[in-house]
Amino acid sequence: MDRPILEHVLVQLQNALERDDLQGAANIIEAMRPADQADLFAELDEEQQVALLPEMAAGDSADILEELDDEQVAELVAALTTDDIIRIVEEMEPDEAADLLGDISPEQAEAVLRGLEDPDEVRPLLIHPDESAGGLMTTEFLALRRRMTAGEAIEAIRRWQPSEETIYYLFVVDQHGRLSGVANLRQLIVAQPTTLIMDIMDSEVLAVQAGTDQEEAAQILARYDLLALPVVDASRVLLGVITVDDVLDVLEDEATEDIQRMGGAEPLERSYLDTPPAIITRKRIGWLLLLFVGGTLTGSVMRLFEAQLQAVVALAVFIPLLIGTGGNAGSQTIATIIRSLATKDIEPSDAFWVWWHEARVGILLGLGMAVAAFVRAITWDPNPALAVSVSVSILALVFWATSVGSLLPLAAARFGVDPALVSGPLMSTLVDATGLFIYFTIAGIILGL
Repeated sequence: MDRPILEHVLVQLQNALERDDLQGAANIIEAMRPADQADLFAELDEEQQVALLPEMAAGDSADILEELDDEQVAELVAALTTDDIIRIVEEMEPDEAADLLGDISPEQAEAVLRGLEDPDEVRPLLIHPDESAGGLMTTEFLALRRRMTAGEAIEAIRRWQPSEETIYYLFVVDQHGRLSGVANLRQLIVAQPTTLIMDIMDSEVLAVQAGTDQEEAAQILARYDLLALPVVDASRVLLGVITVDDVLDVLEDEATEDIQRMGGAEPLERSYLDTPPAIITRKRIGWLLLLFVGGTLTGSVMRLFEAQLQAVVALAVFIPLLIGTGGNAGSQTIATIIRSLATKDIEPSDAFWVWWHEARVGILLGLGMAVAAFVRAITWDPNPALAVSVSVSILALVFWATSVGSLLPLAAARFGVDPALVSGPLMSTLVDATGLFIYFTIAGIILGL
């Protein structure tokens, strides 16, 4: 929904709430699509949200909570009565219900489970970590038997009435519940009613174990253009299904975390405007202090070469140009390598070939920048030796920055650290200090200082 329209509806909603017309406010929200409902609901203060949730239809309340951040949902649900929570959770998909119950107190979660019509759909999901495939899957799926006929399978679909997310792929299990294959809805429809499922299913079915990291599961689903991905245990017993809509949320969350970490900050658990300034400060101050300490290395290098600076004052003029170019070259490389790691285009074991690839790129980039730097330097100060010092330094610095930028993320991934943590500001800080050392060393040799 367009922002002007959303703001107009928000005014109507606020007016209804000011009149204590909770039912009228609920009707306004219920008339909107789920994503727009969540946007509108997020504009209200917490007291209004808590008052409004029980007044809305349980399905709409469930849709809104599924769209909000986990931390915000936990705070809202903690303020509701157990009966209201039960009413809302009954309308949720099992995986969404498990996520909600996992974010509230164990006592409250257990009370809600006791009140559910079918708690066994949700309870098994609570044992899996939120960041795993088991925590992402839903147990609401239809499993076919190998010796069922296509006609029997279609009749089972009519009786079960699966959700739109799980209807496209129908997984086949043996008598022990082990995953045997997969059939799609089209195959069932075009097959003769007497055709056995085992004759039309694809036995080469991709699956992940419950303990697999959710990002890895999301990448598999995206890589092979799947609409659903089965989750199995160590014996290949079918436990649940991950659907494409859940994967989109995971990929968005992971991309958000990487972008925030590349800026030198810890990820936010809630939306930006809903996160208090104190928490944002706490998320940023650690890395900012670390980078500040790293930045003092630059000052140390400049003091080390203080004599050269005093002898040729013009050297200082080119410092911003050099360290800026080195930092930019390194950031370009790091962004490329992190993305390639995320898409599994490269692995930490490819370190040498990645470095060799970027080393050649660094030399070519450095040569181009060296020509531009020589022209710029000679026009600023008609001293050929100084211009050569600047151009050779920028060649060396670009080569060094691309080399470091190619290896840092791979080293981080090798030791289990998020590669995004070593990018951006950290890379710039490192290149600043080492770049000055390279610059002053080369200038000292060429200028005879």
